[in-house]
Amino acid sequence: MTIRSIRVACAVIEDDGRVLAAQRSEKMNMPLKWEFPGGKLHEGESAEECLVREIYEELGVRAVVGRPLPPVFHRYVDFDIELLPFVCTLEEGEITLAEHRAIARVAPDELGEFDWPEADIPVIASYLESLKGERKS
Repeated sequence: MTIRSIRVACAVIEDDGRVLAAQRSEKMNMPLKWEFPGGKLHEGESAEECLVREIYEELGVRAVVGRPLPPVFHRYVDFDIELLPFVCTLEEGEITLAEHRAIARVAPDELGEFDWPEADIPVIASYLESLKGERKS
């Protein structure tokens, strides 16, 4: 059996000192888990282009893609994922949920209190580590 491999860009969206987490719907793979919004890269699409497209499709607002975080490689039972995270902000506008069940804006140190897919856990760790560097300067 060949395990399929996917490349996914995700956005750690900062908003006034908080971070946006999105809860997957009951119909999605890994239902009701919390995640950073984003999606699969299309052929020939950069991770940044993917994020702008996916955030608009999922949340109805434009993303401003900022600094990258380290990629995460994770093997689930039935697929491998390469997660390409970026710290982002949103342009003006109201979020409209197209795919997710809910969103929450939480303090960075509260991210660990949510039920995340395994691949997202290292993203949280690298994001929190990156904040330590920002606070020193």
